[in-house]
Amino acid sequence: MASASGSPVRVRFCPSPTGNPHVGLVRTALFNWAFAKHHQGSGAQFVFRIEDTDAARDSEESYAQLLDSMRWLGFDWDEGPEVGGPHAPYRQSQRMDIYEDVAGKLLDAGHAYRCYCSQEELDSRREAARAAGKPSGYDGHCRALTDAQVEEYRAQGREPIVRFRMPDEPITFTDLVRGEITYLPENVPDYGIVRANGAPLYTLVNPVDDALMEITHVLRGEDLLSSTPRQIALYKALTELGVAKETPVFGHLPYVMGEGNKKLSKRDPQASLNLYRERGFLPEGLLNYLSLLGWSLSADRDVFTIEEMVAAFDVADVQPNPARFDLKKCEAINADHIRMLDVKDFTERCRPWLQAPAAPWTPEAFDEAKWQAIAPHAQTRLKVLSEITDNVDFLFLPEPVFDEASWSKAMKEGSDALLRTAREKLDTADWTSAESLKEAVLAAGEAHGLKLGKAQAPVRVAVTGRTVGLPLFESLEVLGKETTLSRIDAALARLAA
Repeated sequence: MASASGSPVRVRFCPSPTGNPHVGLVRTALFNWAFAKHHQGSGAQFVFRIEDTDAARDSEESYAQLLDSMRWLGFDWDEGPEVGGPHAPYRQSQRMDIYEDVAGKLLDAGHAYRCYCSQEELDSRREAARAAGKPSGYDGHCRALTDAQVEEYRAQGREPIVRFRMPDEPITFTDLVRGEITYLPENVPDYGIVRANGAPLYTLVNPVDDALMEITHVLRGEDLLSSTPRQIALYKALTELGVAKETPVFGHLPYVMGEGNKKLSKRDPQASLNLYRERGFLPEGLLNYLSLLGWSLSADRDVFTIEEMVAAFDVADVQPNPARFDLKKCEAINADHIRMLDVKDFTERCRPWLQAPAAPWTPEAFDEAKWQAIAPHAQTRLKVLSEITDNVDFLFLPEPVFDEASWSKAMKEGSDALLRTAREKLDTADWTSAESLKEAVLAAGEAHGLKLGKAQAPVRVAVTGRTVGLPLFESLEVLGKETTLSRIDAALARLAA
């Protein structure tokens, strides 16, 4: 795919460094990145830009988090921070002279004008318009002020904002996701582009940067759809002034819905990207799920690699309907991606939890040989990597952490007798074979009229502290004979007490 003029695809991702990145933002980045990668063979490029003109909300900490998050997700960019490019700088706070120059050109050409209306006057006229059943947007009061009116306003000490002059005609465009859309002029009034203190607004800086960076396709959230006719009108003016080469094609991505079918907001706990990183979601698992929020590889396949997504991604296939974020499905897809890892890769990705200061065992208690032996069995059990500590803590702690509910469930009447028999059988078993250990517990169960499932529950709880966990007999083999028998003895003592 190319732009309307035939030039290569250029898309951008332009977040603001305010707070933690959220999953809706990541979905937008993903679709832009995948779109560029899909068309990379024809010269497509992905531009990463920082919109940091809001000094009250932006922070260097959030900026650093954004870059770190992009790297963690695997999003490389062709132009942007730390990479550079022909359209640098890529932080809006470093481009203020550019916006001032463009605003001046728009004023000189009559595409914009100074508005001296006070907030009280604006509110009063809007209320009157609503009462009369008319559109309540800006009414064009300052569109054609006389010199005398301007002098009077200045004498009153009024500081004007700069408004863009919208055309008095419908604006129609074809959205890549939603098809043809038309806005009537009465629904898109003149709008501010520069504050009274001279600071440029998003409504100016965003399209100006897109124009100067020659962005051909703008893929962004549905919440920005209503601003599109304003940007299209501004692009036309910028093209006349020689600032822009063409108007980009727009595609508005569907809302991501949270609990109660409300739009997922940055304040929702399940929206924070950091939460998913801390819980141990894989980037590839999270991105796989987020790609399903508005798009699909095929009707019968939910799990795929990022490479497969890139190869198949087409914005025309994005659905306009809101997509609901389902945490359980996200976890299930992440679990599939954990199982898809090479075992060596899996063992390394678990290390931040296994060897972190917050791990429940001391650093010297961690046993690399035991971890390597148990890792293939743990890999099949996890939904997220942070679950690894609860699954393998029995290997590295001096004694198991007993879950009281599990103890009560497993240690029924007669469990002490079963454990004594199991201990005898295990004492003479072959500890180099998980199958031999299974046969020992099976024999103990048969001696007490129990099937394997009932027989192994007390043994599992005695050794690991829980009724659910990794495959028992492989776990016993890794734990070793001495520790296993010692824990059965401790469980027997506890039952006797």
